Amino acid sequence: MPPFGNRRTCTLTGASISNVPGDAVNDDLRRLDDGAAYELMMGRWSVLVGARFIDWIAVPDAARWLDVGCGSGAFTQLLVERCRPADVQAFDTSAEQLAYARTRLPAGAPVTWVEGDAMRLPVADASCDAAVMALVLFFVPDPAIGVAEMCRAVRPDGVVAAYHWDVAGGGFPLADIASEMLELGVSPRVPPSVDASTIEASAALWKEAGLRDVRTCQITVRRAFESFDDYWRSAEPSKSLRPMFEVMDAEGRERLKANVRRRLRAGDGALSVSARANAVCGIRRDHDVE
Repeated sequence: MPPFGNRRTCTLTGASISNVPGDAVNDDLRRLDDGAAYELMMGRWSVLVGARFIDWIAVPDAARWLDVGCGSGAFTQLLVERCRPADVQAFDTSAEQLAYARTRLPAGAPVTWVEGDAMRLPVADASCDAAVMALVLFFVPDPAIGVAEMCRAVRPDGVVAAYHWDVAGGGFPLADIASEMLELGVSPRVPPSVDASTIEASAALWKEAGLRDVRTCQITVRRAFESFDDYWRSAEPSKSLRPMFEVMDAEGRERLKANVRRRLRAGDGALSVSARANAVCGIRRDHDVE
């Protein structure tokens, strides 16, 4: 995807954070190339939300799907296993992520893995029944173009839907770490289009794209970890947090870890952490009828 837009300030867990799009730092944040690391950090979270999201959008079996920004293939695999699709075209900008995703499903699975840009989908008009973005919208440099591309690719009366972390509302799975970083004066990085991830902004994008019957919901999930250290290891691959870890000295990192442990009230045993996603769904209008 192309570089991001202009400087903006947004909120994360109630605090002000500066985001400076268009530079190498944010370009690195947007590209998530290590499939195995992403799976540990976020793929498992995505499946927890994705299962409920699929039930909510209620696309019939044997549909033709576009999975835009498929990443490690966690949601794509869920589509195949739960929706019995006729076919799925799964797109991502990262060849490395796609290579990992291909290992998730058998060779005969009805999935085509394609390196492609969410703002320039290499598909014909009205060629699918449903187009979805799973944890992607806030990474798209211009979300309105990304939504318009999904609308273009979906047939009349087809489904256009997405879910994304409620970053501004504190729903990101690693929000507790980000909050404690801020307390120590270290600002985590945020996705370039994080403002699009609120319920209100998502609904507005879908309506402005001309979709009908637009609806939204929030999905809260919990993920179990064997221990606090298991949770901490899951956060280490994060491109929004890892560079911040690296600028802290050893004492600062240990203080951060202790503060997060206290914030989560984590003991020596298993740990459960919650996260919240915002979901949006709409139907492409049949302009020939209207």
